[in-house]
Amino acid sequence: MSPSRRHAVARTAMLLTALALVAGAVPPLPATAGPRTVTATTGEVRTTVRDAATGADARACLALVPVDRDPLTVVFLGEEQLGRHGGCTGVEGGAVHITNVTPGRYRLLADPYDISRHGLQWVGVRGGKGQRERAAVITVRAGRTVTAPAVRLDPPGTVTGRMTRTTDGTPVSGGYAAPMPSVPHPKYGSPGAISDDDGRYTLTGLGPYQWPLYFTGNGLASQWSGGTGDRRQASTVRVRAGRTVTLDQALTSGTALSGTVTAPDISHYAQVVAFHARTGDVVGVADAGSDYTLRLLPGQRVVLRCDCVYAPSRWYPNADGIGGAQSLRVRATPLTADFDLTGPAAP
Repeated sequence: MSPSRRHAVARTAMLLTALALVAGAVPPLPATAGPRTVTATTGEVRTTVRDAATGADARACLALVPVDRDPLTVVFLGEEQLGRHGGCTGVEGGAVHITNVTPGRYRLLADPYDISRHGLQWVGVRGGKGQRERAAVITVRAGRTVTAPAVRLDPPGTVTGRMTRTTDGTPVSGGYAAPMPSVPHPKYGSPGAISDDDGRYTLTGLGPYQWPLYFTGNGLASQWSGGTGDRRQASTVRVRAGRTVTLDQALTSGTALSGTVTAPDISHYAQVVAFHARTGDVVGVADAGSDYTLRLLPGQRVVLRCDCVYAPSRWYPNADGIGGAQSLRVRATPLTADFDLTGPAAP
């Protein structure tokens, strides 16, 4: 299976797994009354998926990705940041009905079944987008049904390029390029297009829009295209239907943020995850044992979560939720952040 095809399959699988388990430029859509199949504490989202050119019903899975920082950080081992709510069309395509949605603000990410015919898109008011901030914001309220904009799928395009190190220009092999961050599984890697021995990657199945891409590499700082840790400041590449465009990216080793993990029983796949303090995007992941080391781009603030024991995660320095996390300013000099999980989290 090709890396790009594997990326599409992995994203769909993650969305189905999730089902089992700062506002943008477009104004939020108001909630509207609908069939009373919702609960007193959750809402619903309805929409349709069609081919943009023909108007025919099409097949896709939709993820409701949180707008706000705190719910966006609910992402764990082996997952992309797709949120916890979503749904898919039936075999004939067309209607999508997403139930039991936690009230809040969301953007829709549409992932087509057939990436040879249709491309990935953020759902806008009148068509697809490649930039999350340009997508429609859907407000879900308890006890209500909201009708989201119709999803109009466009033909896909391809992005290819070369990943290199800023220090010496050597290729980055085994790196990943993807349209959004993830928490990679140490055994299975990240979803996305993997770079070969010459640092070259090929990412297929993107809609024909302006896309920022997220790059990672072993021992290097994760970053958005253009060399930033902030998605909102990323440069974009214009994907064109049926064509291949080029986006090269040089990666830096960044700043080391390291520390110790003190715990009675560290889990098998322990990780420390760094999130951008404002957007909530994953900006770095490090495997953890008795210690860990993250590589992060300087010039950003991050919050850290230790998914390190067979118990709820702990936020640095010792909080049980992101609301109690202390942000750290990443500069050019190394940072230290130790986790002590031997006692209870701070109230």
